[in-house]
Amino acid sequence: MALDKNIIDRWHNADILLLGGSAGSFKLIFEIIRNLPHGLNKAVLIVIHRKKNFFSEIEKLFAENSRILFKEISDKDKINTNTVYIAPANYHTLIEKEGHFSLDVSDAVWYSKPSIDVSFESAADVYRNRCAAVLLSGANQDGADGLLKLRNNGSLTIVQDPGDAEVSVMPNAAININAADYVLRTTEILELFKR
Repeated sequence: MALDKNIIDRWHNADILLLGGSAGSFKLIFEIIRNLPHGLNKAVLIVIHRKKNFFSEIEKLFAENSRILFKEISDKDKINTNTVYIAPANYHTLIEKEGHFSLDVSDAVWYSKPSIDVSFESAADVYRNRCAAVLLSGANQDGADGLLKLRNNGSLTIVQDPGDAEVSVMPNAAININAADYVLRTTEILELFKR
């Protein structure tokens, strides 16, 4: 399928890209980050389920292969364009209307901290139609409700085709509640973010 003009225009108009995933999503997130253009002029937030102490090597891998600045979020970090941020383990990452991140230590959501839903829902309130969000492979329903809120607030919402996902529970959960503007195959997701 060729990408239609509407999805490309909505991608170009977004100020932030949200990537959410869990089991089976790392490889695609890595490919997206590796292929983002240097002059992206957007902030990127990765929310991926992980355990504390698991990510030091993965952070290094992302940082070494990204064309733009890559960093793990600290509380009150200002959100800048041309920067890829990753949500830290054991905290929920929220986006504040003042243009910074905040970290929250409340209980896990869907057994996960960071929770994709928490980040997506806070982004929906702040960015509304200036946001693009992608929900990828994963083994629980985290992210589906947040993606629906983003869609209802005018954001561009994309779900990885469950047939392409290593673990289809997360994409199917979003599709089942009509949270996706588009369901794209892996190759289509990569093609969109090269534009």
